[in-house]
Amino acid sequence: MERYIEKFIRYLDIEKNYSRHTILNYRLDLEDFKKFLGESTLEKVDYLFLRKYLVSLKDKNLQSRSVARRLSALRSFFKFLTREGLLKDNPILSLSSPKLTRHLPQFLTEEEVSHLISAVVLKNERDEMALRDRAILEAFYSTGVRISELVGLNLEDMDFIGGVIKVRGKGKKERMVPIGDCAILAIRQYLDKRKKPSPALLLNKSGRRITDRGVRNIVSKYLRLASIKHGVSAHTLRHSFATHLLNRGADLRSVQELLGHANLSTTQIYTHLTTERLKNVYDKSHPRA
Repeated sequence: MERYIEKFIRYLDIEKNYSRHTILNYRLDLEDFKKFLGESTLEKVDYLFLRKYLVSLKDKNLQSRSVARRLSALRSFFKFLTREGLLKDNPILSLSSPKLTRHLPQFLTEEEVSHLISAVVLKNERDEMALRDRAILEAFYSTGVRISELVGLNLEDMDFIGGVIKVRGKGKKERMVPIGDCAILAIRQYLDKRKKPSPALLLNKSGRRITDRGVRNIVSKYLRLASIKHGVSAHTLRHSFATHLLNRGADLRSVQELLGHANLSTTQIYTHLTTERLKNVYDKSHPRA
């Protein structure tokens, strides 16, 4: 099976142009299935064998979303093998994925976002790390990009005059995203005081490109300082970006483009948030609600 996995991984990398993160997840999921396969062969995998694998995942107390991801990796894997003629039949076609409960994403109010950004206090006008932190929060909320997209930004991706940034999203797809004046100003102030030269837009204390974890820790720090409710994370700023746009009249298709969602159905979850807001207003305001 190892040989088949390597062929599949090369296909994802070269032909599908998937990101390293996605490829790593596929590899980990397939390696887990290989362990369960043991001394058996892929040719002997059938519906019952796959059902036993599902039971083993449930026994590990994996959440439905994790199980669904493992099955998704296997579906792509077996589809590839049958298409390439490496397997005669696809054993996973008759297997259904577990139903997922869709949780509404949390978001901050516009006032809470202001409190969050205001929580960045400069020791002095040359406080590079504080200026960077404010640039991160402003850019994050202004663009709604993913954390991986934010840390991947280079100086050459910034168009200060045009007010847009070039973002490399999932599947290495590029898109142009508008960025607001407040974020541009914060980034300019940070770059003016930055000591170490680098092609990367955002650096850590060591002068290297900041990591996903670094950004998460920074956002968590200021969420605590701003005394904002528990249960929110760095990704909450992306949810807030989308929700605030829809609340102020943006159309769903435009928000889809800005977020870099491949399918409109992924973006539609934010309409549930705006519906909930309207229901709350109705309940509080209507005399016979």
